[in-house]
Amino acid sequence: MQSDDVGSTPHEPGVSTRTVELVTALLLFALGALVAISSWRLGARWQDDGPGSGYFPFYIALLICASSAVVAVRAFRSGADDEVFVTLAQLRLVMTVLLPSLGFVLVTQFLGLYVGSFLFIAGFMVWVGHYGWVRSVGIGFAVAALSFLMFEVWFKVPLFKGTLDPLSFLGY
Repeated sequence: MQSDDVGSTPHEPGVSTRTVELVTALLLFALGALVAISSWRLGARWQDDGPGSGYFPFYIALLICASSAVVAVRAFRSGADDEVFVTLAQLRLVMTVLLPSLGFVLVTQFLGLYVGSFLFIAGFMVWVGHYGWVRSVGIGFAVAALSFLMFEVWFKVPLFKGTLDPLSFLGY
């Protein structure tokens, strides 16, 4: 194995499969419980004219909760915590893509798709690709500008501009 490979070796530190299963089961159980409670408030009962608006989501949420509980119990009882689900090196690579992507989603809410994509492309090229700022900003701007021209001007399909709408001066 080469030194730059990100494969898993038996002695490499990381997050165990058991831990991942427990966390996932608990998060899905919480989501299922939230949907069940909301569906019950909507009306998960059988009405005179048929099922209430929360009837089917309520029972799907109960199935999610039950399945999550089974997975959690099985993971908890599985014994030794020795199988590595993801090594720290692999997790670092995943976070290298996940964190900027989450940032893109958040920035897009305020600055819109065009400005958000410009910042995402330029920042990703500099941070992950190790390109220079001039090239990164140029390519990020070119992609965002061409996307703007294609959707807003040529096809007349307005895309999300963000709550702050920094491109309002363009008249679109």
